[in-house]
Amino acid sequence: MKRVLNVGTALFLATTVLAGTQAGAQLADKKVLTLAAAKKMAAAAEAEATKNNWRVVIAIVDDGGHLLYLQRTDETQIGSIDIAIGKATTSVALKRPSKAVEDIIAGGRNAFLGVKGMTPLQGGLPIMVDNKLVGAIGVSGVTSQQDEQIAKVGLEALVK
Repeated sequence: MKRVLNVGTALFLATTVLAGTQAGAQLADKKVLTLAAAKKMAAAAEAEATKNNWRVVIAIVDDGGHLLYLQRTDETQIGSIDIAIGKATTSVALKRPSKAVEDIIAGGRNAFLGVKGMTPLQGGLPIMVDNKLVGAIGVSGVTSQQDEQIAKVGLEALVK
């Protein structure tokens, strides 16, 4: 009986190892946005906002649009929380700045207003590493142009 179990265990282990080797050959390496990187970006973005005395929310999402880091400066309106997250998730969904959706709608393609999860406002930027999407940063609280200015500073901190 022990011998049958040992042979069975050996077969199971061999199959598992072989299956793992075959599966590994089918998977690609992927860059992932880390919490440390998100914090670095948020700190740079916050410094830009503080320098200009702007109150904002900074949201950083991963490549699936899931919130990785959120920061709200003192006295920023709470409505900016969802807007900042929305700008970031819009950038992830389309792999381009959230302003692209704003421009599409301004150009008359109002059907985009019905696309679930789109926030058609400037201030969200995709985070690309080696031409691969790893996440996005979204900022809300001041004008859309100022939001994007802050987001750009955060994005630039990633490559420094």
